[in-house]
Amino acid sequence: MAKKIGIFVGSSGGVTMGAGQLLQEELGGELVSMEDDFDSIEQFEEYDVLLIGSSTWGQGDPQRDWVDPLYDLKNDEPDLSGKKVAFFGAGDQKTHGEHFVSALGKMRDIFGALGADVQYGKWPVDGYEFKESLALEGENFCGLAIDDINQAQLTASRVQAWAEQLKNEMKL
Repeated sequence: MAKKIGIFVGSSGGVTMGAGQLLQEELGGELVSMEDDFDSIEQFEEYDVLLIGSSTWGQGDPQRDWVDPLYDLKNDEPDLSGKKVAFFGAGDQKTHGEHFVSALGKMRDIFGALGADVQYGKWPVDGYEFKESLALEGENFCGLAIDDINQAQLTASRVQAWAEQLKNEMKL
C-alpha cells in the first residue's frame, strides 16, 4: 500500500517552499503551506510520512508559521508513533553559521518526543562551512540542509538526491 505523504512547509523567502515543491514533484504527496493551508495539528494524523520544512531564523528558531503548531504539539502531546518523519530547511552557513539550520534540530526534538520515527533523511555535513548547528548528529545533519544564499547552484541537486534517499529509507 502506498504511503500517504504530507510535506509541511514554513517559508518566508520562498527557498524552503521551493524545496517542498521539488520534493512533491519527486515523491508525490500533498504540499501544505503552514501559512495558507495548515489548520491544526490533527492534520499530521492524516499522513504516514511527514516531511517537515522550515527555514532557520534568529537564534536557530523555526520559521514564524511554525510557532503556534509547535506550541500546540508540545502542549497537546499527540501520539505520533508510527509516523515516519524527515526534516529539511534553509539557512545561511556564512552569515548565520553559529545557528545553521538549527531549526531542524529543534523540530526533530519535538517530533521525536511525541513518538515519531525521526531517523530518516540524515544528510552529510561535507561541503558545508558553519560554526554550530542544533541539527548535527555526528557527521550528519538530522535532515537536508539548504543554503540558497551561498550554494544556490547545489539546491536542486541536493533536493533530488535527498528525495532518492528518502525513497530508499522510507520504502516510498
